[in-house]
Amino acid sequence: MPDRNRRFLLRERPSGRIGPNTFELSEEAVPELEDGEALVRIDWISLDPTNRTWINDTPTYLPPVGIGEVMRAAGLGEVVASKNPHYPVGQIVQGLVGWQEYVVASDSAPLFAVDVADGVSPSAYLGALGMTGLTAWIGIRDIGKPRPGETVVVSAAAGAVGSVAGQLAKADGARVVGIAGGPDKCRLLAEELGFDAAVDYRADDWSKQLRAAAPDGIDVDFENVGGAIMDAVFARLNIGARVALCGLISGYNEADPPPGPRAFGNLLIQRATVQGFIVLDHLSRSAEAAGEIAALITAGKLTPLETVVEGFEQLPTAINMLFDGRNVGKLVVKTSG
Repeated sequence: MPDRNRRFLLRERPSGRIGPNTFELSEEAVPELEDGEALVRIDWISLDPTNRTWINDTPTYLPPVGIGEVMRAAGLGEVVASKNPHYPVGQIVQGLVGWQEYVVASDSAPLFAVDVADGVSPSAYLGALGMTGLTAWIGIRDIGKPRPGETVVVSAAAGAVGSVAGQLAKADGARVVGIAGGPDKCRLLAEELGFDAAVDYRADDWSKQLRAAAPDGIDVDFENVGGAIMDAVFARLNIGARVALCGLISGYNEADPPPGPRAFGNLLIQRATVQGFIVLDHLSRSAEAAGEIAALITAGKLTPLETVVEGFEQLPTAINMLFDGRNVGKLVVKTSG
């Protein structure tokens, strides 16, 4: 049995970018298990843009992480000791485990069993086969509903959710345009993921690229970014367009909210629908989404992307990779060897 648990606690709320003083590393004794409890060693921790919103002093769909509390995050690990028959030793489980090496699970503080398929990395169940995949699936299947031949634009298309969303839309027969940062990511979208066009938002002529990539307008916008990119997409929406509002990452490090889109009036003119959604509202459909995505992966119609950072101590710096555009696909930290 381990005797110490390393944890990252929120020290102060950052103004802008997460810095060296945002978190502090703490150690505590691993608690003695009581009846009905199980000890889980956390092997993988998910890093997601929403993590940044959780440390602001403004409630979102979850309360802010408190000063001195363990940083909230999804993760996955293995039961290493148990006094609960629902959590046998060796079972892989996942849930909101936080930035720590060990967590206690129980019937009142549950984690969810994961049956890892042969040849599949457990981290996939935090990515394309987990909440990431479910997020993309809900946005495309329930909100975007692309029809064959329609044009779908996905922002942050080389990221965790965007890369899956774009490939799901391609599987539906849509024409898919991805927006990503840099020529390497744009090549990845076009050459490896099968997107029909890619727009480099770091290029000076990105808005011209968008017009050329969607000459007949945009029917579905899977929106991850917000800001100027969302504004440009809104300006090109077709009649009856659907916008799946998944995230607004361009403003997460800003002290003040970015201004609203100047092209907002086009939503009225084009009779467009904008629907925001939070994946936690759809957890009951996880198995349905994972089953479809797994079948597409097996058929070679969907390629999951992943960036792995090694080492628990890397968490406070690795999270900024999301905002620097240095990750491709799902960003996870492998906490143990």
